[in-house]
Amino acid sequence: MTDEEHNNSAPDTTASVIEDDALAEAYNRGLALEKAGDLKAAAAAYREALALEPSDPGGVSVRLAAMGAGEAPEKMPDAYVATLFDQHADVFDEILVDELGYCVPLLLQELAAKLKLGPFGRLLDLGCGTGLTGMAFFDQADHLTGVDLSERIVELAYDRGVYDDLYVGEAVEFLQDFEEEDGSRPTWDFIAATDVFPYLGAVEPFLKGAAERLTSGGHLAFSTETLPEAVLNGRNYMVGPKSRFAQGAAYIRSALDLFGFDILAMDPITVRLEEGDPVPGHLVMTRKR
Repeated sequence: MTDEEHNNSAPDTTASVIEDDALAEAYNRGLALEKAGDLKAAAAAYREALALEPSDPGGVSVRLAAMGAGEAPEKMPDAYVATLFDQHADVFDEILVDELGYCVPLLLQELAAKLKLGPFGRLLDLGCGTGLTGMAFFDQADHLTGVDLSERIVELAYDRGVYDDLYVGEAVEFLQDFEEEDGSRPTWDFIAATDVFPYLGAVEPFLKGAAERLTSGGHLAFSTETLPEAVLNGRNYMVGPKSRFAQGAAYIRSALDLFGFDILAMDPITVRLEEGDPVPGHLVMTRKR
């Protein structure tokens, strides 16, 4: 979910949680100018906001890239993602499932069954949201760990009662740094990341971390969004018109091979709807060599 997607049914609210008055003013000015079609002036306002607060809670670096006024960052700013999901937490499922037609967790459940994978000992659900993937695999894992950047979203996932452990954290940082209380670095048999790659851009840090946390022969599954090769124009990834990252299929295949993953399935899917139009992507299941 992004500001743009939430705006299909409600006004933009990101600036309402930006406490700095000057920052909120610059962000709102950029947003108004962008909606009015004055992209040059909007870009100037967004750059002003970014200079005021480099942590970028308004996600203006992503907006600039979507407008073609800046290079795509390697990932969405953590401050932006946390702000976005915290503020939309109470209507998260309604927007994602009912309005955007999101059903990737169920598609992943079907794919795992088709490939005759599972049950699993330990499953790590990165970007767990309110627990949709956890619910889909609740009876297929002995132990479920969920991780999400939004504290409010994690609270809602806790209420579902499907996870054995829940943590607030960014996916790549969790893979790189997480330790148990005794200092050990746990591994998992299955890592799922549904609707994470559209917030990442560059996938190498994620895949490196996942490879280090998977048991030998363990499985990594994730979804991506993509754009036609003519639009990507040789780029590995780019920010699309709805301010989410799209990755090229060839880039995903190459990166998976680099980090020791064999592709078991890379199926084209409709990830979600945007203003009624299907968003193309892939559902990927891999095995660590």
